Amino acid sequence: MRMWGVNPKILCRKHLLGEHVEMHMFVGVINKGSSIKGYLGKGLVEPRKIKERHSKLRLEMVNRGYKHKSVLPRYNYIGAVGKVDIKRSLNELKKRCEECRAKIVEGSS
Repeated sequence: MRMWGVNPKILCRKHLLGEHVEMHMFVGVINKGSSIKGYLGKGLVEPRKIKERHSKLRLEMVNRGYKHKSVLPRYNYIGAVGKVDIKRSLNELKKRCEECRAKIVEGSS
C-alpha cells in the first residue's frame, strides 16, 4: 500500500484506481487499530492527508468518466506523522510504468 502523493492527472488508470483502493485500505487498517508504522517509516503514507488525497483521486476519476461510489469511512489517526517524498514517488512511477512515465515527461515539458 502506498500514497503516491503526485498530481493524480499523471497517474495511469491502474495507478489512479490502485491508489484510490489503497486509501480505503489504509483507513481500514487504521480503524482496526493495526500498526502502519512500517508504511510511515518508509514514507508511503501521510495519515492526516488520506481524506484529502482520496478527494483528489475521486475528482480525477470522475473527470475521466469513471464511476465513484465508495465513501471513505471516517477514521481517527493519532500517532506518528508520515511524509511522502513526491520526488521519490515520481522516480518510482517512471521506473514502474511506461504510461505514467510518458505523462510525467509530458507534464514537465
